[in-house]
Amino acid sequence: MSQEYRTGREGEFTYRGHTLEELQDLDIDEVAELLPARKRRSIERGLSVEKQKLLEKAREKEEEETANAPIRTHLRDMPILPEFVGLTFEVYNGQSFERVRVEPEMIGHYLGEFQLTRNSVEHGQAGIGATRSSKFVPLK
Repeated sequence: MSQEYRTGREGEFTYRGHTLEELQDLDIDEVAELLPARKRRSIERGLSVEKQKLLEKAREKEEEETANAPIRTHLRDMPILPEFVGLTFEVYNGQSFERVRVEPEMIGHYLGEFQLTRNSVEHGQAGIGATRSSKFVPLK
């Protein structure tokens, strides 16, 4: 596993040697140094305007302490930061918005990793217009 997070003896969450409280006190650049290379690079190059707006919305929700109301977003490629822990996002999967509650173990991943875009296909029986060989399904 590329992510380093564990729960200590008391069950306290740590990410690369830092507790959640320590991570939340760090600046975004200091947090970026702890993240994997791809996420670190995207933060160092500068977040897009949309990502900055999402970060501001998350900070406002955190200050209001109304984490119950979800934040809607299409930004599946937004890295999950320690500031997001405890908030609920509605992430777009291409068809609808699905809720994702951010837990400490999600730090360092993308929002889109927790909302799948493809459903499993369950094929039914052959119908009208099927090939001749598949029309003859045995009756039970």
